Amino acid sequence: MVCILVGLWVLSWIGARLLIVKAPPTNADALLLLSGSSTILERTHYAAALYFQHRTPKILLTNDNQMGGWSAEDNRNPYYVEIASRELQRLGVPGRDIEVIGNTVSSTYDEANVLRDYTHGKNIHSILLVTSGYHSRRALRTFRHALAGSGIEVGLEPVPTGWQTPNPAVWWVTPRGWKLVAGEYLKLIIYGFREQRSGRSNPTGTQLVVILRHSLFYAFRRI
Repeated sequence: MVCILVGLWVLSWIGARLLIVKAPPTNADALLLLSGSSTILERTHYAAALYFQHRTPKILLTNDNQMGGWSAEDNRNPYYVEIASRELQRLGVPGRDIEVIGNTVSSTYDEANVLRDYTHGKNIHSILLVTSGYHSRRALRTFRHALAGSGIEVGLEPVPTGWQTPNPAVWWVTPRGWKLVAGEYLKLIIYGFREQRSGRSNPTGTQLVVILRHSLFYAFRRI
């Protein structure tokens, strides 16, 4: 029984670790801080740290149109994109080096498309993504897919776990861990399915089964 429990713990740790990736370039023309209301503090603090390490001269934000808690100062519920911008400035990042790009987004896929549109006609040759660790594999693959052929290098720095996201060794003991880790595997399948379907119209039932079977493998191919 003990061996089974230890084996399950090892598998859960490996499963969480597989979601976390880091990719060059480590310095970039701009840093894109991905939206994420439940992990906004860890993302903003890490992005600010990278800025002050001179890893990028500019921080880009996307607007997921989600609101935070009540603010007595604003006398309203501010949007998370506002919270992120203010937190970055509170940490010392000049407002002139922070820019909100594109229309509102509702997914990582939307954010990638917003960034692709934003870079048109701009002197941007490299982008550094910052997002929570468990979101990093899907984010990197999604953005590289969206920017393929653009000549723009896409790197990623995952935020270290342990603050607003649980450690890989113990993610399964909290509801948030199940949402962030187990839920991420479901999203990987969905995103892999979307990429596998790209270029195919109205696949047959048999084709759908094949696409679904390979989607998770596709998402975990070498990045």
